[in-house]
Amino acid sequence: MAARPLSRMLWRLLRSSAQSCSSGAPVTQPCPGESARAASEELSRRRQFLREHAAPFSAFLTDSFGRQHSYLRISLTEKCNLRCQYCMPEEGVPLTPKANLLTTEEILTLARLFVKEGVDKIRLTGGEPLIRPDVVDIVAQLQRLEGLRTIGVTTNGINLARLLPQLQKAGLSAINISLDTLVPAKFEFIVRRKGFHKVMEGIRKAIELGYNPVKVNCVVMRGLNEDELLDFAALTEGLPLDVRFIEYMPFDGNKWNFKKMVSYKEMLDTVRQQWPELEKLPEEESSTAKAFKIPGFQGQISFITSMSQHFCGTCNRLRITADGNLKVCLFGNSEVSLRDHLRAGASEQELLRIIGAAVGRKKRQHAGMFSISQMKNRPMILIGG
Repeated sequence: MAARPLSRMLWRLLRSSAQSCSSGAPVTQPCPGESARAASEELSRRRQFLREHAAPFSAFLTDSFGRQHSYLRISLTEKCNLRCQYCMPEEGVPLTPKANLLTTEEILTLARLFVKEGVDKIRLTGGEPLIRPDVVDIVAQLQRLEGLRTIGVTTNGINLARLLPQLQKAGLSAINISLDTLVPAKFEFIVRRKGFHKVMEGIRKAIELGYNPVKVNCVVMRGLNEDELLDFAALTEGLPLDVRFIEYMPFDGNKWNFKKMVSYKEMLDTVRQQWPELEKLPEEESSTAKAFKIPGFQGQISFITSMSQHFCGTCNRLRITADGNLKVCLFGNSEVSLRDHLRAGASEQELLRIIGAAVGRKKRQHAGMFSISQMKNRPMILIGG
């Protein structure tokens, strides 16, 4: 099946902003030029620092299977301005009282501790992280941490076009944007809100400001959007996108059903029927994505295979929820409150022992999709995407 006219129209719309930078056409913000060079110089400086100050990886962040956890995902808020079907129950969720959420200083205290122990990548999640009023300041504070190479954000894109220039200046280096359909009416059905064009503006702004790749996360659900796989893949022809097709995962309240899940193999077969020359790309050891490129296309596509082919053996991720709980596995229901220990006056060494004990209990792999679907766990929005 060839890409449909709608996909071609969206491609032209997005492509026009990408071309405006190279053509010298006026844009709202400067083209990659100075910002991209400054970011590259800063990254080189950080890498040089790490080479000169390299130390053995922290035992506190190494589990009993030898996995070193260098990637921390911090949820900034449980709130969201959308209501995506796979993330939040239709009736909403009871939110944690504000007094029980991590303060900005507590977030930064924990971030400093983890970076000091070897974390070199932090991703800010939610809820929707860009509705937190001090998100730009948090990024700016994180950017000052020596040893931190990457600061990323996963966003629904609604506020991205407005905030991205400030976020880039503060030090944001990586962007994931959730977008599950290219059809505006279907978008409103999936997220139960309006905002499709704001998300597209956010993607355009990210391209315009030189982010490469701009990652687009698409949760694929049978009977809902699996017919758009080729349309999404076609967007990578002339744009620096990494479209990431994600297997539908079970969380409390999202009415997961095995029959709704479109497997990696099925998605890959669909794309290969249209582009038989699809090339497999090399993967980083701890990558969660299986990446492919259509020859001649600028961007790439990837598959997140959490259900059909888990990547637990090389997992390097830890999560801190908005209410301060440490989760060592996305699909595990055991948590430990770092917030409570912080507020009780725990020392840095006491916190590290608590963190190390939790990491040490991490299992070899998750229980499998059917067991996970029966397990009590938070809704995705209360974990942090």
